[in-house]
Amino acid sequence: MSFTSSAVVTDAPLESSASAVSWGPIIAGTLAATAISLVFLLIGSGFGLTMVSPWSHDSASLTTVGATAAIWLIVVQWVSAGLGGYLTGRLRTKWTGVHTYEVFFRDTAHGFLAWALATVIVAGVLGSALSSIVSTGTQATATAVGAVGAAGAATAAGAGGGNSGFSPAYFTDALLRPANTTPAAGNQGDEAVSAQVTRVLVNGVVDGKLSADDQAYIEQVVASRTGLSATDAKARVDAVMKRIDDAKLAATQAADTARKTASVVALFGALSLLVGAFISSVAAAIGGRQRDEDEERMALLQR
Repeated sequence: MSFTSSAVVTDAPLESSASAVSWGPIIAGTLAATAISLVFLLIGSGFGLTMVSPWSHDSASLTTVGATAAIWLIVVQWVSAGLGGYLTGRLRTKWTGVHTYEVFFRDTAHGFLAWALATVIVAGVLGSALSSIVSTGTQATATAVGAVGAAGAATAAGAGGGNSGFSPAYFTDALLRPANTTPAAGNQGDEAVSAQVTRVLVNGVVDGKLSADDQAYIEQVVASRTGLSATDAKARVDAVMKRIDDAKLAATQAADTARKTASVVALFGALSLLVGAFISSVAAAIGGRQRDEDEERMALLQR
């Protein structure tokens, strides 16, 4: 009696040739999320314009505007991500012969891909607006510095100092400054004297205070040009310098507030994006599970 052994040969493929990524539902969810984002951003822009007014007493503070913008960005991201992810999971075709855990993973991955694609599209469409939000603090700081040193920059440029913020004309004025500043002793016109005083004041703003020589010179010029006594001229110079310091402090505080507001908006925006990715993934998993459950119920009813 003889025994023969036979080998079992199977032609079943070890791996499916179909891709696990269904781009149709992903693109559909992306379009929905992008459209919702654009609509909500336009609505937010409309509400934002109502908070800003050319009249100072009617306009909301920069902190209020920044906080409102951050909250609105979170709302827009979460709503659009949830809707886009849900549609992505709901519209995909049912995967057969796939374990439940694998179905869950694929649904969450599809939701994440829909969120990522929608984020890239919205960032491309609104790239200038987003970069403007991020650079608000830097622009405000530059504006404040320019407002404080505008006269000094103009004087330096006129004297050939370039963009260094350094004015050689001030030191030239100090060398050629007349010992007697009474009107009868000087031949300089009002414009020349005003330019010299401006350069002295700008140098005092940069240094933080006027030197003793500059203080005495300005007091003499003010007394000779206005007819005030030495005491009144000194009081006027001190009052003007106090106003300059107050303006410089206010500009610095405004720039710092703008910087902090821009930083908060950027951080909340990044946080909202991360949470939006999570919401989109979960929504896609929920949508896919509901689709499979509905299809199973329909199959049971048809039996």
